[in-house]
Amino acid sequence: MEFNGSAHKFGSDVNTDYIISGKYKFKTLDMKELAKHVMEDLDPGFYNKVSAGDFIVAGTNFGCGSSREQAPLAIKYADVGAVLAKSFARIFYRNAINTGLPVVECDTDNIDAGDDLSIDLSSGMITNKTKGITIPVKPLPHVMIKILNDGGLAAHFKKYGGFNLE
Repeated sequence: MEFNGSAHKFGSDVNTDYIISGKYKFKTLDMKELAKHVMEDLDPGFYNKVSAGDFIVAGTNFGCGSSREQAPLAIKYADVGAVLAKSFARIFYRNAINTGLPVVECDTDNIDAGDDLSIDLSSGMITNKTKGITIPVKPLPHVMIKILNDGGLAAHFKKYGGFNLE
């Protein structure tokens, strides 16, 4: 899996209510509508700034808070290519994989807002084209990459009739 885009930088402890505010979570089930409000409490107008394939880059504990699936889904439907962070809240991490949103654990200190990035999950490397450096990523297990390639856990189950670990 390879991704290319620009970095949109956030800090640590970005909770699910910052990702998609509670005032929107229960008004609609339309993910395209929710996506229009993703990250707006931290960066008003984020949805209009992000281009398809761009990255959310954060510090530690990204996705802490409630475990609702709307948070990773809103990010995915905003056409964000992946979320890069030093660490993720455990439930957010699994929800992201299960909904088909790539999450990448890595050192984000050498990534600034606007940096042009290329990520190759197969080789486990991020290339910061702006700074001319590479950053290793914590590798994802093969089955997680397969689930992401299939578009999420439901799509994976539909495709194979259950888990396909090969």
